[in-house]
Amino acid sequence: MNMRRFTICILVGLPLIVAGQPLMAKEPAQAEAQAVRVEPVHAVPVRVPASAQTFIEDMAQEASRALTSPGISRAQRITLFHKLLKENFDVGVIGKWVLGRYWRRATAREKKEYLKLFEDYITITYVERFDQYSGEKLNVIKSIANPGEDALVFSEIRRPSGGDPISVNWRVRGDSEGYKVIDIYVEGISMSQTQRKEFTSVIRANGGTVAGLLDVLRKQVAKMGG
Repeated sequence: MNMRRFTICILVGLPLIVAGQPLMAKEPAQAEAQAVRVEPVHAVPVRVPASAQTFIEDMAQEASRALTSPGISRAQRITLFHKLLKENFDVGVIGKWVLGRYWRRATAREKKEYLKLFEDYITITYVERFDQYSGEKLNVIKSIANPGEDALVFSEIRRPSGGDPISVNWRVRGDSEGYKVIDIYVEGISMSQTQRKEFTSVIRANGGTVAGLLDVLRKQVAKMGG
């Protein structure tokens, strides 16, 4: 995965993964208008944003406010990122999709450890690259949401130094409990799809088993201080 691009998305729009492509039933390559099913107002908790677009806007503001506070320690940043990741991204859905067909081959124990390592990998990678943040801002442009489908929120990241903005689109899935990001498209490229290819390569290079990937992830997370 191009972690630089993924980290920018997380830093400004947060939150990244993986994350996190149409993870599950639909192919992430379909970066066209996909929308989220919106429940009647009376069925939605008060804290739930009124739309997927509002959800992304609120998430970006919360991430910027919480994670760029002066004097925050590395340990605090890890804790905050874990919280934002869990609240705003469907890490379980993303992680399963990224593992692809190997998810079905994994044992229950391997699946549990994989999802934990997957989340830790995203978190530690983000924290390690925090010093790359240089004031980029996320501007939400529009969203497309058709009843019964996922929503696609279009945004762009602008750098203080100028230059062409970076196109970042968010695939959001929702229900009566709220919204979750299930994929991020940077310049049209699915970050989940990119991560899936990377993990597949790691598995093939390490005996063709999930155990091989877990071993690599354990070492990587430990090396980065997770």
